[in-house]
Amino acid sequence: MNRPHLKKEYYGYLFVAPFIIGFLLFGLYPVVHTLGLSFTDTTLMKAESNFIGLKNFQRLFADKTFSTAITNTWELWLMNFIPQIGISMLLALWFTNTRLKIKGGGIWRMLFYMPNLMMPASIAALFFSLFSFYGPVNQFLVRADLQAQAIDYIRSPAMMRGLVVFIQWWMWYGQTTILLMAAITSVSPALYEAALIDGAGTGQIFRYVTLPLIKPVMVFILVTSLVGGMQMFDIPMLLTDGRGSPANSILTNNIMMYMRFRSSQGHIGAASSIGVMVFIMTTVVALLIFYLLREKHDGKEIKA
Repeated sequence: MNRPHLKKEYYGYLFVAPFIIGFLLFGLYPVVHTLGLSFTDTTLMKAESNFIGLKNFQRLFADKTFSTAITNTWELWLMNFIPQIGISMLLALWFTNTRLKIKGGGIWRMLFYMPNLMMPASIAALFFSLFSFYGPVNQFLVRADLQAQAIDYIRSPAMMRGLVVFIQWWMWYGQTTILLMAAITSVSPALYEAALIDGAGTGQIFRYVTLPLIKPVMVFILVTSLVGGMQMFDIPMLLTDGRGSPANSILTNNIMMYMRFRSSQGHIGAASSIGVMVFIMTTVVALLIFYLLREKHDGKEIKA
């Protein structure tokens, strides 16, 4: 009896099927379902829902808190990403430079990446304890006569923004450094030797050899950091009372979405409208990044 068997050309579909099924169930369906919910008045406290069109979005744009959340999200992301990419690039150049001969590269990479392995909840709890009114920071500064009395850092808008920016930078600069180091080491040494023979300096080599050749990795870092920054939630949420306090200084898009979802009625439709706006904003900016950082060659565009 002959057993049915697949043709060889169909085995590829079996290998990619788990990813396709997972993407459809956990990637595409949530996005489409969230889009549908954003046009309804769905809540947790009632089984029925009605189609209300764009009313959720109209209320959202009329709410000044939403504009505050958008502004905070962009500012917090930019304030941690700009120094992150700068410091990571500097470290990557140092540790891949054969002239400096820095020893223990593997150990340094491990130390750089270690903060990224820590849970955000534990990091937020640590910094909350350090900077609380009776925490170690106040105790040390008061006893060392560096400040006259204890300061309630947790209720200071500037301090909280600074802490969120620092924590986000500290958690992710190691991963950025490792990616840049991998990109730089993939550049052929022959190109550097040719540049040196032609009399190029260190700055010229970086600008005309290293930077153009690692542009695809730079685009990847920028886009993934953008996506993560627009979804900033855990650190600002856990560092204070969960409402973006003090004075909404660290209120982000996702915190506002969570607040709408956890309101007295549980406005799922209103929360979904925020998620849709974040998705649209992130997608548009990501496409703009790909467009602006595209490469051109002989009049033809080449994707970075």
